[in-house]
Amino acid sequence: MQLESVRDWLAAHAESLDADGTQAAQVIPRLAAAGLFRIGVPQEFGGEGDLGDAVEAIAGVAEQSLAAAFSFWGQRAFIAYLLQSPNVALRERWLPSLLDGTQAGATGLSNAMKFLGGIEALAIRARARTDGAGWVLEGSVPWCTNLRSNNFVTAVAVGREDGGAPLIVALPSDRAGLARSPDLDLIALRGSNTASLRIEGLAIDESDLLHVDGKQFLPQARPAFLGLQCGMSIGLARAALEAATQRSGAGREVLEAPIEAQRQALSEATAALHAGLLSRRFLTHPVELFRLRLALSEIVQQAVQLELQASGGRAYHRDQVSSFARHWREAAFIPIVTPSVTQLRGELLKHDARLRAASAA
Repeated sequence: MQLESVRDWLAAHAESLDADGTQAAQVIPRLAAAGLFRIGVPQEFGGEGDLGDAVEAIAGVAEQSLAAAFSFWGQRAFIAYLLQSPNVALRERWLPSLLDGTQAGATGLSNAMKFLGGIEALAIRARARTDGAGWVLEGSVPWCTNLRSNNFVTAVAVGREDGGAPLIVALPSDRAGLARSPDLDLIALRGSNTASLRIEGLAIDESDLLHVDGKQFLPQARPAFLGLQCGMSIGLARAALEAATQRSGAGREVLEAPIEAQRQALSEATAALHAGLLSRRFLTHPVELFRLRLALSEIVQQAVQLELQASGGRAYHRDQVSSFARHWREAAFIPIVTPSVTQLRGELLKHDARLRAASAA
């Protein structure tokens, strides 16, 4: 697998990628050199495999570094948007440089996915230009990963002041009116080039559109957005369970059964994810994908707890060689990445309420 060529580098720099941004600029070029962004891309565009293979590639990176996997997800999600876009010229413009890692791709659609679920309004607005040649944007993206300084393109969803369907737009970092903040002061994943964006008087036209109708595009993009994101949970859970297995010593035989139970739960959830992506079932049954995302989040939390219990007091020593503290911080991110565990549970409650109402009618 292509991952082997970069695994040692990720392992050697995992702590740094979590703690600071000194290695952040190297992540995307190294993953690209290993051919990882081509996994799941159609052969006609120079790729191989399917979307499930791309999930496994992200999981493999997450086993070594969740910060690197987070950047990987942003890059690969943007590639997925291009592949689904009807804008052929836009795809031809950006896809080659995204695949070879010379360009960073970011998915600024977290707000859009919340909008799709009726959770919040779109944070970027568009007014038509007076000459009719496009739109002018105003707004912000409070959180976006893989914003490599002065060398990124990000997808955003834009509400139209004229009441038209939301636009899905690709914004390059050199566009006038787009400003990137310094990296956010996060407690972990600090090597992921995560920042906020401010958009003021930014002009776009139809050539910048990933899709003219966000309400049509977003449900089609959601399986890749969420499915690829699940790769982060799968990889982190695998790493924590392996660490728990390796560190279970005398007096800790009691952990063997719960470790195996979590390993089995992870295997079943991963298999269900692969099956749903392959059959495209999640397009029409998104609730099933939501439930898998929740299940994987819970497995991550259980896996890290088992790593702690297996490690014992060694896990609490900073002078001991241990992955636990980093895994603990990484695991804290899994429930809050959009769509968060809280948001997904809210969606499931609404879904169940609709089913009850339909049954009572």
